[in-house]
Amino acid sequence: MADETIREKAAIATRPGPATWVGLFLTLFGMLLIRQIFRMINPDPGTGLVVVREVFYFASAGALLWLVTHWERLPLTSIGLRTSVWWKSVLWGLVTMVLCGGVAAVLVQLTGYGHGPGSSAMDRLPLWLIVVIVFRAGIVEELFYRGYAIERLQAVGLGRAASAVLPLLVFAIAHYTGGAANILIALVLGAILTGFYLWRRDLVANIIAHTLVDLVANVLGHLAK
Repeated sequence: MADETIREKAAIATRPGPATWVGLFLTLFGMLLIRQIFRMINPDPGTGLVVVREVFYFASAGALLWLVTHWERLPLTSIGLRTSVWWKSVLWGLVTMVLCGGVAAVLVQLTGYGHGPGSSAMDRLPLWLIVVIVFRAGIVEELFYRGYAIERLQAVGLGRAASAVLPLLVFAIAHYTGGAANILIALVLGAILTGFYLWRRDLVANIIAHTLVDLVANVLGHLAK
């Protein structure tokens, strides 16, 4: 597996062409641009507009997967997918979820997060759409800010630490709509997910952990109200 990773990064580094730079722009700034466009349309969107926005998020993830396999002509293992057997991904995803969930619970208590305008806007949405948002966040954000961005930034010559920190900062700032507390929580939990990805290089485990943490916080929290 290590030899395969080295070959993949060497292949990209020898030809960091337009596809890789487009992919980096999409992963680092695509979600921010989509969010800003929809906030310009309506800063307090209803169900219909949120659905359209989520479709754009999922479509951007589909575009990235196409870019990797058809434009870069690289395997999905080059972004951390299919790098581990499924049961290990599930196991490590659960372990990471417990760690992130515990840290998140402490941060929520310390910051009082969950009582601001961002959370109230989420509460107004139907439960089925909250579930869609949760799964989109777990899948798309891990694919963008961990899998692709970290791998490709390293491949084009950025150091390992910088390749991890840059997407993490963008990921945290992207949570600005939830206020400073949400940025802090995203930064800390994102750092845990980033560290796990650098250690295991298992994007599926990251997706499982991220999705489950958001599922407990948003869906179960919604049901409890």
